[in-house]
Amino acid sequence: MSNERRITLEINGAAETTSVPAHRTLLEALRGLGHVDVKCGCEKGDCGACAVLLDGVAVDSCLTLAWQAEGHAITTLAGLGTPERMHPLQQAFADLGAAQCGYCTPGMIIAAESLLRRVPDPSEDEIRVALSGNLCRCTGYTKIFDAVAAAAAVMSGKGDAR
Repeated sequence: MSNERRITLEINGAAETTSVPAHRTLLEALRGLGHVDVKCGCEKGDCGACAVLLDGVAVDSCLTLAWQAEGHAITTLAGLGTPERMHPLQQAFADLGAAQCGYCTPGMIIAAESLLRRVPDPSEDEIRVALSGNLCRCTGYTKIFDAVAAAAAVMSGKGDAR
């Protein structure tokens, strides 16, 4: 008797079916399905590299079991925008040089999107708190915070879209 369970996940608006054992994390399932924009960092919820939106709220996919996500909308970085039509956060990160190696960037943008859905015009302190679960080993965070503020302005109509 197999301990695998067949589940259907709604990822970036599309249903994807897979079989997973009860202990498989959402991170493992997503990467197994080819969603490599979800990064594998610490695998213990400390770095935020694996963050995805689950019904619009940022969660660490390394701490979420795959079967727990069934019936919920999962959004990865690729679900926010494309290189041809970037989400304002993606554009601001690119324009302001908020990414160096890029490994933490998907999780940072996902955490920022979760914040901006709740708080469209966040203060610098609100941005800092919202991103406090995401670690970057390359930058000093200033450009990241600036990019989130710039994207918030564009998304609320107070800033210029590129």
